[in-house]
Amino acid sequence: MDGGAHFSVEEVEGSGAQLRLCGPYLVSTIGAIDQDLDAIAGPFTTIDLSQVTEIDTVGAWIASRLARNHGAEITGASARAERLIRAVQKSVSQEEVLPIHEPIWQRVPLFMGDKVEKAWHGIVGVVGFLGQVLIGFGTLLRHPRRIRWTALVRQFELVGVAALPIIGLMSFLIGIVIAQQGAVQLEQFGAETLTVNLVGRITLRELGVLMTAIMVAGRSGSAFAAQIGTMKLTEEVDAMRTIGISPIEALVIPRIIACTFMMILLSFFSSVAAIVGGAVVGDLLLGIPFWNFLDRIQDVVPLHDLYVGLVKAPVFGLIVGLAGCYHGMQVRGNSEEVGLRTTMAVVSAIFAVIVLDAFFAVFFTEIGWG
Repeated sequence: MDGGAHFSVEEVEGSGAQLRLCGPYLVSTIGAIDQDLDAIAGPFTTIDLSQVTEIDTVGAWIASRLARNHGAEITGASARAERLIRAVQKSVSQEEVLPIHEPIWQRVPLFMGDKVEKAWHGIVGVVGFLGQVLIGFGTLLRHPRRIRWTALVRQFELVGVAALPIIGLMSFLIGIVIAQQGAVQLEQFGAETLTVNLVGRITLRELGVLMTAIMVAGRSGSAFAAQIGTMKLTEEVDAMRTIGISPIEALVIPRIIACTFMMILLSFFSSVAAIVGGAVVGDLLLGIPFWNFLDRIQDVVPLHDLYVGLVKAPVFGLIVGLAGCYHGMQVRGNSEEVGLRTTMAVVSAIFAVIVLDAFFAVFFTEIGWG
């Protein structure tokens, strides 16, 4: 015991019990007596450190903890010990280690209220961001020389041209699936020839634009959020403001314009690819010649179905572009926020697109384009 940390409890006449710590109180020596110190019944009024030969932060924390638990006063501390004890006492937190576990009938309303509040703040933030974008558009219309044509063309390439292979393949396969599954079901009624109607109408009116919007949200919307979010973290956005460049004009507007207009072309391309996929199935499984399938599309699909898809496409593109850029501009703090905001951009864009698609379906039905 003489070479290591040890302690003793002594009775001091007129002042009660005293705990005397002796030897080196270091991280390498305290483990041997830590449990014994915790087992002291007490109480004692003072903790004497005059016999402590060496002390580090762990030793100071042990002495401070004993004094706090027993309501004792520390005496005989060296200058180094006093300095370390003051430091560890400042770091003591009075908060509960674990949060209070509320009963379920309280947790659920609190959770829902928190989500509603965050949703409301999100809506207000998006409206404010849309206002900034509109102001930026107005500024560019008044000063066309400020339009960054190189950035705009680059975004057209990234959002549109680079997306053609994956969207074409996806739509072609979806057309195959719709035609094959539709033919199986319609065959039960002897109406497998109506597969042409099914493929043509559902792709031009709904699936072509909807699946394209989902793909663009996952591909370009996430890229917008990650790119702008990373620029926020590296303070490039702040640097742009410092030198007088508007981030809305330089970063946001080119991406939104590209996403809005390229959605029209991508949606039409997606619908054509899906119809071609359906025609392949018709030729191989239904006995409908490939070119006859395509000719039949012109007869059975109303022209307003094409208009419906083309009207919805730019709106969906605008939503995807806004969601990606908005969440990118909201990145704060650390790199984890980039991943979180990227996920939120994709989820919120897809959710908004599906909700708007439902409203469009009701609207077009009411005006006779159902």
